Amino acid sequence: MRYGIRRLAICSALAAGTLALAPTAEAVAPTTATISFDCGSYGSGSATLTATQDGTSATINVSTSAITAPISIGANSVSSTLTLTKGASTVTFTGNSNPAIPAGSPVSTGPLKGTVASGDSLEAKSLKVVVFGITATCTATSAQSPGPFVF
Repeated sequence: MRYGIRRLAICSALAAGTLALAPTAEAVAPTTATISFDCGSYGSGSATLTATQDGTSATINVSTSAITAPISIGANSVSSTLTLTKGASTVTFTGNSNPAIPAGSPVSTGPLKGTVASGDSLEAKSLKVVVFGITATCTATSAQSPGPFVF
């Protein structure tokens, strides 16, 4: 009987230690921000950026009224690159995922994936969206509000 209790205690201690060492998801703040984009002949308007983080991996989803779909766009047919400033340098988040977008609706894209380090402060600078081989390049015309994403 003693052997069973001792074995149970050792297994419990090992399990607790494993849980304590398990990596935890980091928190990005803010998780949602807005910014305005000018996309040239494709339009201009606001965008909502939603960020998540898991360790050094991060994703940003973008929904913008700056670009509307002229025709219905199927799921996973938009290729996007979001460029963000990081001090004097830039980082990019890329992806080709999107929900189905009905004609006349704002373009949504993401998750756009990127790599971050603890303490990175990133603010959107530009967005490139490619649909059916047509590229719309958008430039930020406002600061990100309420501020940069801090990972």
